[in-house]
Amino acid sequence: MRNFFPLTPAAWFLLLAAWIVLPCRGQAAANPQNAESANPAAQQAPKPAAQNPAPKAPTRRPPAPSDIAAPIPSRYDMLRGAYGPFRANNDLLYYHLDVRVDPVKQWISGRNTIRFRMLNDATRIQIDLTDKLNIDKILFVPGAENSKAEAVPLKYTRDTGAVFIDFPQTLRAGQVYSIDFYYSGHPPTVGRFGAFTFGHDPAGRVWINTACEGTGASVWWPDKDQWRDEVESMDISVAIPNGLVDVSNGKFVGKTDLGDGYTRWDWHVSYPINNYDVSLNIGAYVHWHQDLKIDGHDSLAMDYYVLPEDLEKAKKQFAQAPGMIEAYTHYFGPYPFARDGYKLIEAPYSGMEHQSAVTYGNLFENGYLGRDWTHTGISLRFDFIIIHESAHEWFGNSITAADPSDMWIHEGWATYLESLYVEYRWGKADAITYLNGLKPKIYNLRPIVAERGVNADPTEDQYFKGALMLNTLRSVINDDAKWFALIHGFYQRFQYQNILTEDVVAYFNQQTGMNLTPIFNQYLRHAHIPRLELLFIKLPGGEAPGPTPHLVMYKWDADEDGFAMPVRVGTPDHWQIIHPTTHWQWMQTPLTKDDLQVATDLYYVDVNKQ
Repeated sequence: MRNFFPLTPAAWFLLLAAWIVLPCRGQAAANPQNAESANPAAQQAPKPAAQNPAPKAPTRRPPAPSDIAAPIPSRYDMLRGAYGPFRANNDLLYYHLDVRVDPVKQWISGRNTIRFRMLNDATRIQIDLTDKLNIDKILFVPGAENSKAEAVPLKYTRDTGAVFIDFPQTLRAGQVYSIDFYYSGHPPTVGRFGAFTFGHDPAGRVWINTACEGTGASVWWPDKDQWRDEVESMDISVAIPNGLVDVSNGKFVGKTDLGDGYTRWDWHVSYPINNYDVSLNIGAYVHWHQDLKIDGHDSLAMDYYVLPEDLEKAKKQFAQAPGMIEAYTHYFGPYPFARDGYKLIEAPYSGMEHQSAVTYGNLFENGYLGRDWTHTGISLRFDFIIIHESAHEWFGNSITAADPSDMWIHEGWATYLESLYVEYRWGKADAITYLNGLKPKIYNLRPIVAERGVNADPTEDQYFKGALMLNTLRSVINDDAKWFALIHGFYQRFQYQNILTEDVVAYFNQQTGMNLTPIFNQYLRHAHIPRLELLFIKLPGGEAPGPTPHLVMYKWDADEDGFAMPVRVGTPDHWQIIHPTTHWQWMQTPLTKDDLQVATDLYYVDVNKQ
């Protein structure tokens, strides 16, 4: 997850330029009938419970630069984003990241053992490491795995963040090889959360953290810094000064006093893991543990790490975590990293979905940093970071996009899971209200699916528009039992895999027997949402008593050829489903233009009544 902050003056100028040229159909608020506050159907939603504060008027989130325009990719982005021949020729199997962190010198040193299987004959592979860090040496042991042969230093070439490693002999397809990549230096502090930060907690004690989604794991350790290929398992060893605690991904194996003032903390990850999820958290942590038992499922180890001063309020706030696990288990199946357990770790930033080691900095308050995230009152019933970042254990960590361009598979789904948590706890009506509270956060300036193979930065609409698209699909299917079976089956089919948007669409089409491709494409591959055009024509009244009939012509205005999507129209106590296409159709109705409503709380669409 990324969070949203104000833009630079240059970015505001770009946003103003975009608004000037933006067609009216992209601005729902330009037509009062499209504004959420004027939607009669949405006004029928049940009010939040009385104990919640009155909802504030919806406000738009500050736009992110990625909402406005896609930047021209740099050489670094191309080398990192492309799945080129020196990445595609091998399949990752295993990492052992073994590092020593010096808080005084603000220095990291160590090695990553990288084991891989060759997919075709070659003499070169690509590994990634920022050019701000030193490569001390790269060693190769020829022959079979675990060979006792003497290690051979390898030659390499650096190009921005890419490291092209050359071997003295041809590596053969189907064979497993291993290298030891030694490195050192001061990791640069970059990106929203710093990537790798040497800091101090409020009491002045050492507090070191990583959070490198977007900036990439290669900002602090050597790896194959892309999303398509993941190791099958991993070991993480972190040597730190005595008295500090390291919390990383996976299951805690043990700690060893190295006899030089440092202790090594060892963790084992027994599942595939994407590179940006790999994390270390070093500080004066205190720890508590519980075993969670959900009916019909094995016990899950849940561990919590916070600063000593925050222990009591953390125990109170983190009590939401078991209910979250229970809710997502209900919809998708067991927690996906059961052998490694679930950890929630205090951090100095808002939060991140590090696999089996979710980091938390939401002030131990409900909402998002104490705010009503959706302006519905519902957001303040739960801790946004616990619910959203943990949702990524299912979508983002277990199911991972194969390219950053398809990141909505992480963020759109995780945002939708927030609403499922609300539904599990408080019912469907509140879930729909919560989802509709996301509408003011959407700009509809760029397609959600970005350019592939260039380390693209998708628009922030992927979160909110992605979730509202999924809610729209639920309404299109119009059978909750089928919908929940569909999304459960989708998760089960693709867990522990790296997929693209095409895989999502193909599964939904196959399982529903419907052609949902145009709907997915309209929401994901075009900037604008579909607009329902309604043209009312008053018919001559007859002698019979009753309302004067009206002829209503209707069609979709959409970018996608063949776009056709059913939608509910009428009144909340008497909806009827019509099946508009991009060609005019008509029907008779006793309702006037003012009386006929569209269920825009169930479908994320614009409406234009004339």
